[in-house]
Amino acid sequence: MTAYIIRRILMLFPVLFGMSVLVFSIIYLIPGNPAQIMLGQRATPEAIAEVEKQLGLDQPFYIQYFDYVGNLLTGDLGTSIKTKGAVAAELFPHLLATVELTIVAMTIAIFIGVNAGIISAWLHNTIADYAVMVFALVGVSMPVFWLGLMEQYIFAVELSWLPSTSRTNALTDVNPITHLYLIDTLIQGEYAQFKDVLRHIILPSVALATIPMAIIARITRSSMLDVMKSDYIRTARAKGVKGFIVVYKHSLRNAVIPVMTVIGLQAGLLLGGAILTETIFGWPGLGRYIYDAIQARDYPVIQSGILVVATIFVFINLIVDLLYAVVDPRIKYN
Repeated sequence: MTAYIIRRILMLFPVLFGMSVLVFSIIYLIPGNPAQIMLGQRATPEAIAEVEKQLGLDQPFYIQYFDYVGNLLTGDLGTSIKTKGAVAAELFPHLLATVELTIVAMTIAIFIGVNAGIISAWLHNTIADYAVMVFALVGVSMPVFWLGLMEQYIFAVELSWLPSTSRTNALTDVNPITHLYLIDTLIQGEYAQFKDVLRHIILPSVALATIPMAIIARITRSSMLDVMKSDYIRTARAKGVKGFIVVYKHSLRNAVIPVMTVIGLQAGLLLGGAILTETIFGWPGLGRYIYDAIQARDYPVIQSGILVVATIFVFINLIVDLLYAVVDPRIKYN
């Protein structure tokens, strides 16, 4: 196991190197001149050349790349062309806003999706099974932007139960400690603010959870059906083991690996920033931050944002791989 972990960590280096090359190349693939964008349309060629020199854009590609990697290793993600601020300082709160939204959304998706898949498999070919599969099909097919707008119309406009946009009420703004507002309000003992933050996160998290929930339910059902056909499950039933124990202790543990894989992939995708959800609900997350940077041709922000997303995805896959042996001791790493 230790040797496998070391090999998997060592394999990250070529992957991260390849990602850094691709991300750095974005500046050459996106149309437009960064210096021109910084100075405006009326900038003179001399002024543009001066800014290009300051940014190092007049250097050969490989020199620019090595400077870029050197800055990354020191934690310097560059300076935003649009705001003139440090990208690392701007990106961090947006990333944690997306992390908070993703945690809540994936908690909803996992709890409902796994249990719906178990019920569907346990009651195979019954009305409950068909209902779960219809629910999963609708969840996968439903556009997130449409669901978000319907949530806003029903629960915010018509019923006035929940707020429609933003992360918190401006009148009860949270004093950021970790930038995870649900945790910050609890640490500070501000339970009224905690309730306000919770009310703001419900609609976007439900909208964001719909597709992962449906996918998890389908995969759980399929994996559970395969396991429940096994001889040891039939033996357990013949011995009179209670149905609840058969499902959750014997069947689920042996069916959970494909489910874990899907959960890891979906969590990685959501951490990359749910642009539609964050835009509709005014959520100041990473996806919206990168989208605004693309609109403004803010190359340092685009590069850093994509690199952070890709790195998160790689590490989530690593964690999922390592959890396989924890969940199923039969897996041996050679």
